[in-house]
Amino acid sequence: MTWFVYLLECRNGKIYTGITTDVTRRFDEHLKGTGAKFTRANPPFHILAFKPVTSCSEASSIEYHVKRLKPSQKKELAVIWNGK
Repeated sequence: MTWFVYLLECRNGKIYTGITTDVTRRFDEHLKGTGAKFTRANPPFHILAFKPVTSCSEASSIEYHVKRLKPSQKKELAVIWNGK
């Protein structure tokens, strides 16, 4: 099963980091307010980037490290993940 680490840009400019097996479904959950507590308080605007990985443990490890980055560093990472 493929897992994804994803970045969402919120309407207020904050960036949310999460993991899932289905980025589109999870984004829809965040939009409906049934996702994370963070995105209920900071509604997402769009999917900034996502990265496929091979396991939940790998996704969790990457998520842990990405969450500690500054917002500007997360945006730089999104450019890399998007291949730009």
